[in-house]
Amino acid sequence: MTTPLTTRPTTTPYRIALVCLGNICRSPMAAVVLAQRVAEAGLADRVEVVSAGTGPWHVGEPMDQRAAARLTAAGYDATRHRARQIDAGWFETCDLVLVMDDQNHADVTALAAAVASPRAEVAMFRDADPGGPGEVPDPFFGGSDGFDDVLAMVERTAAALVEQLPERLRATAR
Repeated sequence: MTTPLTTRPTTTPYRIALVCLGNICRSPMAAVVLAQRVAEAGLADRVEVVSAGTGPWHVGEPMDQRAAARLTAAGYDATRHRARQIDAGWFETCDLVLVMDDQNHADVTALAAAVASPRAEVAMFRDADPGGPGEVPDPFFGGSDGFDDVLAMVERTAAALVEQLPERLRATAR
């Protein structure tokens, strides 16, 4: 069962979705960090950050405890997340869908193809990473070091994405 994304609020001109496999590690970590960076940039009233997984396994569950602990230790609020699954409707209500790895990209691109005129651009999350493009590795089956590595990638990339937001917002206003 998927949890549908609500209709796009008229007060939120730009919606960014972050997508991984189960929506309990990478994409929620990225969503929490990016949302905080968006707020710090004074753009929270103009940008909404959401996350989802391509699979249904964890729908309704909180973030992985290791991911939440790492975020909390770094000063982020990881308490509000509940896993969701992306569906075709997201491509009509989101502007940018950023995926964590190549398989997520293939799955999301295939799902977007089912939408007659998708609004959302689909890209790899780390395409904006100043440390270089690539995948965000899934830390689920590893140790805590994997969550540290993911957080470092997410923080770098989120900062770069926020720098790009004014131009993206101008482009959608046209």
